[in-house]
Amino acid sequence: MRTFEAASQAVEVNGETVLAIVSGLPFGPAQALRVLAAHGIRDPQPGQWFRQQAWLDAFREIAATLGPNTLYAIGRKIPDQARFPAPITSLHRALAAIDEAYRLNHRGGPIGAYRFEADGPGRALLVCDNPYPSDFDRGIITAMAERHRPAGADVRVTLDPARPTRKQGGDSCTFVVTWEA
Repeated sequence: MRTFEAASQAVEVNGETVLAIVSGLPFGPAQALRVLAAHGIRDPQPGQWFRQQAWLDAFREIAATLGPNTLYAIGRKIPDQARFPAPITSLHRALAAIDEAYRLNHRGGPIGAYRFEADGPGRALLVCDNPYPSDFDRGIITAMAERHRPAGADVRVTLDPARPTRKQGGDSCTFVVTWEA
């Protein structure tokens, strides 16, 4: 999927997820709410639904003005804000749950996916085929991996350099998640 472009104008994202921008922007909630309002999202609350394209337009503005580190910070807030399935009892389950959560927090048409693949001991892949920026996805994956890693394990999340990335015009990104105690 193309970054910042909803697959359908009918796709919506819930208020819980939208609020990740409010909590993830470094300059505070008032400015975050102004950015959202400029794109038609006013006073987001849990339980409300908003056009995904409006949210993606806010992301595009944030990417252009604040850069990839801010997108990453917003992604790290998603597990705090969005609905996730329970229970999550392992790192593999946490990474697979990202796609399930994505489906709980979006509706109305094709949204893409986060495809989890176990890739040996201490290694997994996540293929992100969705309209969100790569640094945002990396933030989500990193937050989930850190929260659910085995005790004492160090976790690393990197783009797979052997596969296409949205940063280089691809339709998806593949992240490699590794961990070891």
